[in-house]
Amino acid sequence: MKLTLTEKIIREHLAGGPGGGGLGGEIAVSIDQTLTQDATGTMAYLQFETMGIERVRAELSVSYADHNTLQEDHKNSDDHRYLQTAAARYGIWFSRPGNGICHQVHLERFGEPGKTLLGSDSHTPTAGGLGMLAIGAGGLDVALAMGGGAFRLAMPNVTGVKLTGRLRSGVAAKDIILELLRRETVKGGVGRVYEYFGDGAATLSVPERATITNMGAELGATSSLFPSDERTRVFLEERGRAASWRELSADEGAEYERVIEIHLPKLVPAAACPHSPDNVKPVAELAGLKVDQVVIGSCTNSSIDDLAAAAEIMKGRVVHPDVSAALACGSRATILAAEEAGVLGELLRAGFRMLESACGPCIGMGFAPKSGGVSLRTFNRNFKGRSGSADAGVYLVSAQTAAAAALFGVVSDPSKLKAEKPDTGAYIRAAARFADDMLIPPLPPELAAGVVIQRGPNIKPCPVPMPPDDAFTLPVLIKAGDNITTDDIMPAGAKVLPFRSNIPEISKHVFANLDPLFWKRASEAGAGLIVGGTNYGQGSSREHAALAPMFLGVKAVIAKSFARIHKANLINYGILPLVFANPDDWNSIDQGDILELAGIHALLDGRADGFPPAAAANKTKSQVYSLRLEADPNDRAILRAGGVIQAQRGKNQASFTSS
Repeated sequence: MKLTLTEKIIREHLAGGPGGGGLGGEIAVSIDQTLTQDATGTMAYLQFETMGIERVRAELSVSYADHNTLQEDHKNSDDHRYLQTAAARYGIWFSRPGNGICHQVHLERFGEPGKTLLGSDSHTPTAGGLGMLAIGAGGLDVALAMGGGAFRLAMPNVTGVKLTGRLRSGVAAKDIILELLRRETVKGGVGRVYEYFGDGAATLSVPERATITNMGAELGATSSLFPSDERTRVFLEERGRAASWRELSADEGAEYERVIEIHLPKLVPAAACPHSPDNVKPVAELAGLKVDQVVIGSCTNSSIDDLAAAAEIMKGRVVHPDVSAALACGSRATILAAEEAGVLGELLRAGFRMLESACGPCIGMGFAPKSGGVSLRTFNRNFKGRSGSADAGVYLVSAQTAAAAALFGVVSDPSKLKAEKPDTGAYIRAAARFADDMLIPPLPPELAAGVVIQRGPNIKPCPVPMPPDDAFTLPVLIKAGDNITTDDIMPAGAKVLPFRSNIPEISKHVFANLDPLFWKRASEAGAGLIVGGTNYGQGSSREHAALAPMFLGVKAVIAKSFARIHKANLINYGILPLVFANPDDWNSIDQGDILELAGIHALLDGRADGFPPAAAANKTKSQVYSLRLEADPNDRAILRAGGVIQAQRGKNQASFTSS
């Protein structure tokens, strides 16, 4: 049987399940590596502590501090000290604040072709640029994987993306993924892995591939990956990790669910316009649009290759006086290599401001645009308000397009500048000797046992849901539309993120950007329901978008469809993810309607070979809606117990890993 690369890696790591396609073909995959970041990690390690395991059982686990690096008071600093001491206690690598963004650092220092990686961040598939099967998940899923549990999911369909030819000057890897987003939309990848191949794929460097796999998260994909080839070997060798390389690719003649072809010479510079990554237009159509701000960096486009491409455009020139420009480099190693190459100096002389090597502006942590401003960013998301300015327009572009806008003050086509990027391999090798200085390795078990974990006053225990009642009659607390993001449900930014380890406090911000009165209404009701449209919960993996509503008494979310990670997080925290059998029923429900659901226990004890129907009676409007719970037996058992923590207690851990 001819296998895709995805199928090969899954077969090597199959821990249970038939491996069949589609819903019902649930599989369990063993996890080699895990990563967390500081916006999700504190809760993940609090959950890991409840398992009573003395040391992580994954092959390698890394805790990164890269999100909450603004230290306006004690909260973020306390979380970082907790994370560092927890890492020392349980055998986890710790990447110190300032060392870089988890995805960039993991790609450079830890990623290995053919391995599996589970991360508590939706952009974990970045490592697919190395030929890893890397998947984003909620922090609780990652905590279970650190304890040695397998990760359960429906066997994904594998979509082949055939790249042919070579990119023209001024056209970047970012333009490849923007073209795919234009075709597939932000929900086109749900239940899929995108696997890239072809002679065009072979022309792309690992950082270019990582840009594409990183933004595969915006498609809603389970993961994205490239073969491990000579380009992969060079990338690892330059960073002193040649021993980690192995050659991997799909079998000749492997069959994909379908194949999408992209001829690289036909691509042009593109931009994702406000306020969605799939709202893609050619840069030529936007030419002349006045730009107020430019940022180059984030986990999507902050390799030395990206910086070098921008530096070639800015060489000997100065940022336009109407533009505020900044760099948010993905890793300290990238900064050091850019310094060795003279790239960093070129950009600083041009007038770029140097921001911390962290997520920063991408999650609304500083460098927000002016009110009503236009910001060109080499980032992966441009959801409304995510930048920190509610009325700003954020455009997602390549480093070349960003640099051209910084130079001219308006959106400009970089392909007309004919700038070529220099070879940076020698500088990467020179800087690699410093790359691990900000990484703290795990302590040996005999020393780790004596570590005292430090907890600041803002760190509160993770609340645990109770098993569901057999019936409930509750109000609709909010009615939301299509493509509601986890940013909409649980905002990020400097105001909210410091409360990630304090659920009672962060719950006050649920839906704050959509409905500032939601918390008050939910608190007064004591319990309730949420109604949503299609692709509910897209975007970030933040489990707080399920955890905080659970704390507020949300018992079920009824939607037209769910994003994969958010649906799993709802199940983990005992919230029923119910789907309208008739999507048009969404139209007849309003906020404040009283819905009655009965027979919940029978629904959760349903047969394994299908989806038993459920019904909700709208007592306000005397209507009845048919609903489905699309969940496998493992998920139903978790929901019946009141969430994965309750299900795991007193049972074999491997039997209740979450989907």
